[in-house]
Amino acid sequence: MEQAIAQHIQNTLSAHQETRASAEAALSSAEQTPGFPLALLRVVAAHSDLGVRVTSAVYFKNLIKRLWAVQPDTPDRIAADDRVAIKTAIVDLMISSPNAIQLQLSEAVTMIADTDFPDQWPNLVPLLVSKLDASNYDINVGVLQTAHSIFKRWRHQVESNKLFAEIKMVLDQFALPFFEFFKATDALVDSNSGNPKALAVLFNSILLLTKIFYSLNCQEYPEFFEDNHEALMALLKKYLLYNNPALETRDNEEVGPIEKVKSSICEIIDLYGSKYEEDFKTLPQFVETVWGVLVTTGLQPKYDELVSKAIGFLVAVVRPVRHKHMFSPEVLKNICQSIIIPNMTLREADVELFQDEPMEYIRRDLEGSEMGTRRGAATDLIRGLLAHFAQEITSILSEYLGLLLGEYSRDIKMNWKAKDSALYLIIAVSAKASSLQSGVTSVNEYIDTISVFASNVLPDLQSPVNGPTESIIKVDALKYVLTFRNQLSKEQLLQVFPFIVQHLSSTNYAVFTYASVCIERILAMKAGSKTMFTNVDIQQYTQAILLRIFDIIETNGSSSEKLAENDYLMKALMRVVLIARDDATSYVSQLLTRLTKIIDAIAKNPSNPKFNHYAFETVGILIRNVCQNNSQVVSEFETFLFPPFQSILQQDVAEFMPYVFQLMSQMLSIHKEAGIPPAYSVMLQPLLTPALWESHGNIPALVGLLESFLEKGASQIVQGNQLTPILGIYHKLISSRMNDNFGMDLILSVYENVSRLFKDLFTSIILPGLAEMVQPEERKLFIIGMTNLLTGSSIIISDQYLSLWPLIIETQIQLIKIPAAENADLNAEDEFYIADVEEAGYQASFARLSAPAKKSGGTAAGVRAVDPKQYFVQRMTAFRSSPGAARIPPENFAFLS
Repeated sequence: MEQAIAQHIQNTLSAHQETRASAEAALSSAEQTPGFPLALLRVVAAHSDLGVRVTSAVYFKNLIKRLWAVQPDTPDRIAADDRVAIKTAIVDLMISSPNAIQLQLSEAVTMIADTDFPDQWPNLVPLLVSKLDASNYDINVGVLQTAHSIFKRWRHQVESNKLFAEIKMVLDQFALPFFEFFKATDALVDSNSGNPKALAVLFNSILLLTKIFYSLNCQEYPEFFEDNHEALMALLKKYLLYNNPALETRDNEEVGPIEKVKSSICEIIDLYGSKYEEDFKTLPQFVETVWGVLVTTGLQPKYDELVSKAIGFLVAVVRPVRHKHMFSPEVLKNICQSIIIPNMTLREADVELFQDEPMEYIRRDLEGSEMGTRRGAATDLIRGLLAHFAQEITSILSEYLGLLLGEYSRDIKMNWKAKDSALYLIIAVSAKASSLQSGVTSVNEYIDTISVFASNVLPDLQSPVNGPTESIIKVDALKYVLTFRNQLSKEQLLQVFPFIVQHLSSTNYAVFTYASVCIERILAMKAGSKTMFTNVDIQQYTQAILLRIFDIIETNGSSSEKLAENDYLMKALMRVVLIARDDATSYVSQLLTRLTKIIDAIAKNPSNPKFNHYAFETVGILIRNVCQNNSQVVSEFETFLFPPFQSILQQDVAEFMPYVFQLMSQMLSIHKEAGIPPAYSVMLQPLLTPALWESHGNIPALVGLLESFLEKGASQIVQGNQLTPILGIYHKLISSRMNDNFGMDLILSVYENVSRLFKDLFTSIILPGLAEMVQPEERKLFIIGMTNLLTGSSIIISDQYLSLWPLIIETQIQLIKIPAAENADLNAEDEFYIADVEEAGYQASFARLSAPAKKSGGTAAGVRAVDPKQYFVQRMTAFRSSPGAARIPPENFAFLS
């Protein structure tokens, strides 16, 4: 088998597409054959061609990722014997392999451990420990990387007895060897101080050791680390102060091994300072040490992460009120002078980033980057200090603000960086708590933000958009409005709104992007449950904003990826369309032309989920706003939208298919004529194809679309013999725990819309197992609905349906006995509120659009306050005395006695 696998792997590297496709198909068909994963590992271990070995290792890792975890409702896809044999062999193979292979196998070990460790792989940690060898650091890197990958999952897990038991088991087996190995590595660093090659390998191990250190301590303070606190902290302090020209990087951008280790150590002491402060005996020493690191570290970008993490530690120390005594007036002044102000200063590297990579600059500034920024860290430090020293810090930093603004006023062309630093500092000092989504939620009482806006921000917004004012200053002014929008009244925002709109015409990428963000966030503001701004407020700007944003997107979209790069623009476009309501009717053809052009382009290579979501959401909002009260226009929408939608379905663009199904459902529901329109009826049969339902991401949207078909033309569906495959889909969905709720939605739609087949449908599909399947709200609906059926329908007491009574009564009683869940009383949201993707959470497989979503109403809305048990008993008691009850056998009312 190995020989055949090796040949197929080799063929996947062929330049000929047919050869590659044939080899990939052969591997795919064979991969679930017993013995295949082991044979693949033997190719990784022994094949003569390194390229084949590396490719086989990648394939093995991906196979483990796809098949190792046991999926619900599906058979095990890797044989039990193979699983045992893989776990027996993989660690030895990993540590003896070249680096490229070792990395792949280490990831595979981590994936296996995610499901099997510790219960089904109890010897993993002892096995890893046995491989640590102070004489062979090529092996050690693989062992430590694997241990780090396994242990780091603890960092984000919820406390539980099972978790603590697992950590204790690992500590018992790993803590002492870890400490001894750390000391051995430290000794080797000293003995190789002049050997750059050896030091690079050793520091890679120290970095992994510090990461493991963090994971071992992340949930609770281990006894072993408490017993060895002084020695362990001495090691950390040594490397926090360590410097060696042999490991310095010449590139100002490239982070060196020493900086990586120091950053990792700062994370550890930040953890200790935040979580174990009472046990952190050496805290004062580390405060002094970190202070020294900060004041001696240069401004080069390669030190950014270290500075950010070091400041993060100081923030952890500042927060507790019991540490106030550590911060005398002199210390506060030194912090402002030596740490805050230098790290607020705009560097040449920042200017280059602004000019050359504006999207990266924007994302760092608005959202923060994974690595952290100096300015962001300094802002956090200011806010930490403001909690206990608001007046003192405001007074100290106000002096620097005066100096910076004075410097700018002396020469606004040469000293514009001083204005930038000043505005950034004002925002940091004034806003105690803020975010991009919500704006400032807590302000500094010692700063008049409105006065600052009038004197230092508004003039920059009023100056010519592409005039002499530096683009970064324009961005700062827009960011000020964005940050303090909650502090400005609606009237003030309406006065500044035209100036913000004008900045969409800027030739600078960052400026027009910040203008779009500002517009979007202002229009998203709420007054109670409604949006603060209406279509009337922005009517005079709406069309110009929309067309300008389209121009920007298209002008900067030299490729599919580039077109979808800037999701801030598409989100602003979505928000303006949302607020505009039906004001867009007169130029909707223009909007649809450009939207469909964009969707057609990004469908070729979907690359930015947020941009994609906002694009389709915009289409849904337009359909709702324009067509809802003007249904004859829906045919115009279909003319625009069907071609790109058909292309997406034909090309099987998985990311976009759920969106297409949702929007088709929305348009179909708007049709006023009786029955299913011809353009849709031809689509129904393909929607029932089993292959479409294999993708979990399609299922919610497909169910919604079938519901729309049933609402529009249930009789046509029955006449076309299409109800049977729909019921087959229901059976498939209901058999899966992951999809059973969608199955219930589908069958309820059948029940609501199909008038024939009622008795068989009721007894064979709806009643069986209902008590276990439905959610609390659905249980309530069912109880009340069935009560109304029993007590208010003449048909249910006819000869044909009398036999249903005992079944319905028994099911009702079972449902009532289930304890009611405490459901939160959901406040009615604004009808036109669109949840942000950031708020709702984006899933690549399925993201629900807000505009086409069916609103709760009618029956559902009317039963929220009803007690289902009380309702059932009262209605049945009253019915028992009615003439119709004479046809019902008395035992059906036994529950009332």
